[in-house]
Amino acid sequence: MNLAFIGGGNMASALIGGLVNGGVDARGVRVVEPYPAQQDKLRTRFPGIGIFAEVTAGAIDGADLVLLAVKPQQMEEAAGAVKSFVTSIPVVMSIAAGTRISDLSRWLGGYARIVRAMPNTPALIGAGVSGAFAPIEVTAASRKLASRVLEAAGTVVWVDREDMLDAVTGVSGSGPAYVFYFLEAMEQAARELGFSAADARTLAYGTFAGATKLAQASELEPGILRAQVTSKNGTTERALATLEAAHVKAHIIDAVKAAAERARELGEGK
Repeated sequence: MNLAFIGGGNMASALIGGLVNGGVDARGVRVVEPYPAQQDKLRTRFPGIGIFAEVTAGAIDGADLVLLAVKPQQMEEAAGAVKSFVTSIPVVMSIAAGTRISDLSRWLGGYARIVRAMPNTPALIGAGVSGAFAPIEVTAASRKLASRVLEAAGTVVWVDREDMLDAVTGVSGSGPAYVFYFLEAMEQAARELGFSAADARTLAYGTFAGATKLAQASELEPGILRAQVTSKNGTTERALATLEAAHVKAHIIDAVKAAAERARELGEGK
């Protein structure tokens, strides 16, 4: 496997790390990274990796996949630098939020074999989930390779329409922030009930992690699991009644939809 990464930041490093840990030879990976400090980090972490300060034929030629791993505001410049070298490359993948395939194709001089993916930050520890879309121009083999790269940092959900990536952004791309928001509230409540900061964090994190593992291990839907721990006239029922009275579930749904709408707006340059 020969891969070329344009950008060697956190997400690229997470993907490379997952691939190398999974048996991919670091000598088959090249990274275009302009910052010397980050170049040094990559060389130290991945001995044998190819490092380039700018896009050149040597950085791209022979790659099975070129991955654009720069910020959305840098994408047009990065794609412009790559376009002279990608004609013979089987597939290009972008992990930049909101950047449409039509724009990428234009910046790449009409190149059409493009996969768009939306990973989330837990990918940094190999526990991410990515949404991905591939148009008909992308071959089954290239799609499989794109999946392998993304699965190095977690799981992948393929969508049938590009606009569904906006929904992916609303659910999982922005989703870690919703979880952290909930954990903040759990910690604060525990502290206000008399626990130390350390114990409050242990209770909040442990409860969330344990409940998530239980849900993943069960074939039952979350609503049924919730009902199973909600005794009539008990403490959980009182808590859930408070949440329902404040329409918390409806507000969470509205928040996810608002994030998805904002992703759509950003993709349209609004």
